[in-house]
Amino acid sequence: MTTESTECCKSTPATECCKSCPQENLGFIYGAFLLRVWLAIRAIQTGVEKYSGTVGSDQPIRIDGKVNDYGLTAAEPVKEYALSHYHGVPEALMTKFTHEPIMMQMKWALPLYDKVLGPALLALGFAILLGIFTRTSLFLLGLLYVSLTWGLILIKEDSGIAWLGIHMILIVMALMLAKHNRLCLLKKW
Repeated sequence: MTTESTECCKSTPATECCKSCPQENLGFIYGAFLLRVWLAIRAIQTGVEKYSGTVGSDQPIRIDGKVNDYGLTAAEPVKEYALSHYHGVPEALMTKFTHEPIMMQMKWALPLYDKVLGPALLALGFAILLGIFTRTSLFLLGLLYVSLTWGLILIKEDSGIAWLGIHMILIVMALMLAKHNRLCLLKKW
């Protein structure tokens, strides 16, 4: 602590010291910002991946460094992003969910969840990144992860449950650091 900040904190109440000596909380400010950015990027990229797919690309086969004269091609899978590739719930998991007795009782919920998941991840990710209602956005992302956890519990995907548990801890940490949040568009909520 510097002499200046020590004098500052002696002359002001503890609750006011943080406001009058911002250098004392710089680590909290940086921590809150980094955690917010990490959670936002994680949500955004996960949402973007919901629009990814693989297409075949016919590449001509080269013989001795030249394109062959026989018209031979080799199909190589190429990853691309497009609205037509959207899949909120991956096909392998969708099949498992359709065979789950609880999900059979709520046939309407799974197609709705499949449609909403990608856009929800993108919207919440951008809201957290830009600092738009950060606390509420973090809370909603937490609820989204709770719903994902519930689905993974139903189909016994324990490793995915553990990963989502780590994400929940990070969200709780971000909410605890929210009072140190800076660079926000709408800070109130």
